[in-house]
Amino acid sequence: MDKIKSFEDLNCWKTGRELRQEISTLILQFPSYEKFELVSQMRRASRSVTHNNAEGYGRFHYKENAQFCRILEGPYMSCQIN
Repeated sequence: MDKIKSFEDLNCWKTGRELRQEISTLILQFPSYEKFELVSQMRRASRSVTHNNAEGYGRFHYKENAQFCRILEGPYMSCQIN
């Protein structure tokens, strides 16, 4: 098994990055009047997935890391595309 050397080695970060890229492609197809509403919200939510993973990885204590994982679940669940 490979050792995890940084947050970029985490599968959850890799999946979040893929989701972020999919959403970035998707929002390009939205009408211009959604630019400041739905598009902005989707962009921020998709970015928070990878940001929370990276920040949580850098935390020293297990409980701090777990808190970031709980925060991460919210945007990820709302951004899933069926």
